[in-house]
Amino acid sequence: MARLIHQASRRHLAPMATINCAGLPETLLESELFGHVRGSFTDAHRDKPGIFESAANGTVFLDEVGEMSARMQAVLLRFLETGELQRVGADRVHARVNVRVIAATNRDLIAEINAGRFREDLFYRLNVLHINVTPLRDRREDIPALLNHYLREYGHRHGAGPREFSPDVVAHLSAHHWPGNVRQLKNVVERLVVKSTGMMIEVQDLPRDLELGYRAPAAEGPAVPADRSVVPALLARMLEGRESFWSVVHGPFMDRDLTRAQLTEVVSRGLERSGGNYRSLVSLFNMPQSDYKRFLTFLSSHHCHVRFQPFRTTVTAPRTPVPIDRSAHRTAHAVGF
Repeated sequence: MARLIHQASRRHLAPMATINCAGLPETLLESELFGHVRGSFTDAHRDKPGIFESAANGTVFLDEVGEMSARMQAVLLRFLETGELQRVGADRVHARVNVRVIAATNRDLIAEINAGRFREDLFYRLNVLHINVTPLRDRREDIPALLNHYLREYGHRHGAGPREFSPDVVAHLSAHHWPGNVRQLKNVVERLVVKSTGMMIEVQDLPRDLELGYRAPAAEGPAVPADRSVVPALLARMLEGRESFWSVVHGPFMDRDLTRAQLTEVVSRGLERSGGNYRSLVSLFNMPQSDYKRFLTFLSSHHCHVRFQPFRTTVTAPRTPVPIDRSAHRTAHAVGF
């Protein structure tokens, strides 16, 4: 949607830049947006422009703007009000730029404002024109056209022969709930193009994981998110298939194919197995121990950190009176202390 707006505007000859605000820590996000000067931090060997400067007179798309920290919200607000760029490590304004900013989020920002997690003034500064992009399951009439479009695109990209969906496949995919929206549909079509061998793609060629996540709505009532239904499959891939947390959980979560509830459930199930030990959980989820801090930072930044205390198991020995001499008692007490 953001790219279409840019391409159809008078800014289409200027650059368009995109950044995922949830995928970078605060310090790196500020550097990516506003640039930095030489020596401002380790490995800053030269001055570097930020994307606001690089996309001058064009468009910058801020995805997941609701994930910004309070400090970054204040910095962004100042830029939106003045257009002034001050690079990280600089003591003065570097330049003024004219750029269109399009921001997206899957959070309810009004609720975030009421909870004190998002600045009200920034919300009203961004909320000039509000566009609600409805999920794919609410516009099923678009699904057949999207399927055929991406079938042609990926067929050409991978050098595959002509492919066609059978009517049963189109009906099945049109009825699917698509929790990952168009991104998920694109991935499914690409997988079918790569793995299918015949010209006609049949129902038996469809991947099994289409049944994970959300279920199709029942005729008598609205759809209900099956947040936990995907968790056993994710755990099986890590515990039995020895796949890494970063590929099985982190990647889909950053692509918004997994919810916070699902991520939290994965961590909780893992802590049950590790006895509440996060270091053991890192190994259990097939990550090197050097990723321990990265793992905790990721969970904390997305408000998915689970308290380990409820999962700690303590074995208490029965209190049977045993006669001991005084020196032995002092030694045991010292060790226990």
